[in-house]
Formats: sequence, C-alpha cells, structure tokens
Amino acid sequence: MSFSEHVAEQVTDVCTVHGEGVVWDAAAGVVRFVDLEAGGLMTYDPGTGDVSRQQVGKIAACVRPRRSGGLVVAAERTFVLLGPDGVVDGELGPIFDDERIRFNDGGCDPAGRFWMGTMAYDETEGLGSVYRLDPDGDIATVLTGVTISNGLSFAPDGRSARYVDTPTDRVDHLEIDPAMGTIIGRTPLVDHVEPGHPDGIAVDAEGGVWVALWDGSGVNRYDAQGRLTDVVRLPCSQVTCPAFAGPDLRDLYVTTSRRGLPEGKQPAAGALFRLRPGVAGMPVLPFAG
Repeated sequence: MSFSEHVAEQVTDVCTVHGEGVVWDAAAGVVRFVDLEAGGLMTYDPGTGDVSRQQVGKIAACVRPRRSGGLVVAAERTFVLLGPDGVVDGELGPIFDDERIRFNDGGCDPAGRFWMGTMAYDETEGLGSVYRLDPDGDIATVLTGVTISNGLSFAPDGRSARYVDTPTDRVDHLEIDPAMGTIIGRTPLVDHVEPGHPDGIAVDAEGGVWVALWDGSGVNRYDAQGRLTDVVRLPCSQVTCPAFAGPDLRDLYVTTSRRGLPEGKQPAAGALFRLRPGVAGMPVLPFAG
C-alpha cells in the first residue's frame, strides 16, 4: 500500500500528563488543548511559543470556542462556560449522576450544538454515551452503549459526522438529522485502524480524516473512501488528538500522553507536536451558547 510519510516536530516542552482535545481558537489566535486528568486548560501561542495553564476542575475533557466569545470546557460531568477574559461565567450540570462516568471527547455541529461523549473511569464496556448540549442549555442523549467515546467531527452541512468509539478500532460515518440533532445512521468508514487504537480525529478540506493512534506512535490519514493515504510518525506511543490550526488551517497540531509511562521513558510524551501535511483543515465549529 502506498502512502505519504510525515514527521511531526515537538513545539513545547512536556506540559501535560494526559494531553488531549486540541483545537484552534481563531479569535484569540492560539491553540487550546487540555491536560485531561489533571483538569488543566492549556493554551499555546504559536507566535511566542508560550504555554499557559488554567485550572478548571478535576477533569478538563474537551474545549471549544463560543460564538459570543470565550470558551466552553467539558469538565468531569458539567460544562464550564468561560468569558472572553477567561473568567468562569457559568456552569451547566451535572449532566449525569453516575460518578463512575466522565466526559471524554466531543465537538460542535454547524448549528452550534456541543456533542460530548463519555466513558467509564475503568473503561467498562458499553457504559458510555454521547450527549448533546443545545445553545439554550437543554440536554439530550443521542447515543448509548459506547465504551470510550472519542473523536467526533461534523461535516459543514450538519448531515454527517465522523466518530470513534476506541475499542471498535473503527472510524464510523454517522448520518445526522440536522434539524432534530439526532443520529439516524451509523456505518464504518474505516473498518480497522492500526497500529494501536483510534483516538481523536480531525477532518481536512478534502474529506480526509486524520486519526490519532493510541499505542500506535502516530497519526493516520484516511481519504473519504476510507483508504490510508498518509502516516505521521511521533516519538511517543500514546498519541491522543490532532487538530488543524493557524490562520490558514494548514498546521496540524497533535497532543500526546505520558499517562502510565515509567520515569525516563519516551521523554517527549506529554508535549505538543506540529506538522504541515500539505492540506488545509476545516474551520472550527463553535458552541452557540
């Protein structure tokens, strides 16, 4: 099988234990990501190279810009709303009561609804779900019976999305009813992701999907037909999430994790990486609340 190979460069020192959820904040001109299990909201300034941290709770699972300015962060079981100044101006939830479960990964649809998946702390099979936070604060359950709900990225028309439930080792195509905000179909796009297991994803302007490889030391790109076209190599085994960033959306940033690694092993694990893969990403879809 023929594919292009890329090598990502390290752009920060090790700054997270379990880096995740990277996203471009165009309004601020910075890259946001999370130190998930330490509750840290991380900010990387590509212009200066500076990295900063804001504590948002026990868990910081996923962050997205808000249309009105500021950010929304999915914490352990709540959504934390931050204003443009970074100050907390509201919190929604808890969304569910089961303390065995936490938020894990998600994304917004074109209508500005935040779809957020969960998992059990002990990764019990089938205990996860996907919830939908509407701009008015209403909550709906849109998918149940998943295990480690991970990457979720919507098409611009809101009629489809790419989705990962990690233990399936697949990338799925979801058919969406954009008016109702419900899932009406689910079929595999990539039947088997390897090496490792699929984690976070990013979709590019050509319809390709870039898949972080947990225990796979890289990122794979699959085209709109599910064929492998590109492979990115990283010096860390636990690769967690890619996202396109920068004014032209041509920089692909990748988070990594050092959770569970022995001291001295994989010394770059927990840092943020970057490459220019030769294709642009899709604009970030913000939360409308």
